[in-house]
Amino acid sequence: MLKKLIGPVIFGIGGTAILLSLGAWQLRRLDWKEGRLSAIETRIAAAPLALPEVPLEQTDEYMPVAVTGHFAETGLRVLTSRKNDGAGHRLIRRFETGDRSILVDRGFLPDGEDAPQLPTGDVTITGNLAWPDETDGFTPAPDITGGLWFARDVPAMAAALGTEPVLVVAREMSYDAGPVDPMPVTTAGIPNDHLNYARTWFSLAAIWLAMTGYLIYRTLRPKKGDAA
Repeated sequence: MLKKLIGPVIFGIGGTAILLSLGAWQLRRLDWKEGRLSAIETRIAAAPLALPEVPLEQTDEYMPVAVTGHFAETGLRVLTSRKNDGAGHRLIRRFETGDRSILVDRGFLPDGEDAPQLPTGDVTITGNLAWPDETDGFTPAPDITGGLWFARDVPAMAAALGTEPVLVVAREMSYDAGPVDPMPVTTAGIPNDHLNYARTWFSLAAIWLAMTGYLIYRTLRPKKGDAA
């Protein structure tokens, strides 16, 4: 009888140990991700710096910056939506600062609202550098002529508006933007599902252990016809 239990016991202990180790690994990943998100949030909220000469996504993403200059005539709209506001557009504009041209994400304009006239003089934009990853194989091609886009693609938008591939997402502006509401950079869009993954692995471990217990019970249970 004991020989019959060797397989189920090894099967049960081994499987449970593997599932528990996967759950523990996800908890370690959760700690790492929360630490990274905290560091990003700290950087986002830090005092603004001057725009780097050659901003790089690998080192400068989320960097807080302040740029002074004026809006150019060219711009585009990115179709989006916002909770409690419904559909609308992100307004992206070419911005001239010194001898440089960059992109500025001015913020959200609800559908049906008219954007106010932009100031003609110099303004200061405080925000964060961003390289949003919003395009995939299902993203429609932009309507270049109509200036309507369906996702933010920094290199493509820069090519369309003739700027450096640099995007400043505004959080504060030195002028009255009217109904255009800044949509600043946050960590809300960064996935952090490690706790759910850990719960899944631990649940599977409990199920595996219960199934092993039932298998052992079936193995030990006397079969009909066995001698008493």
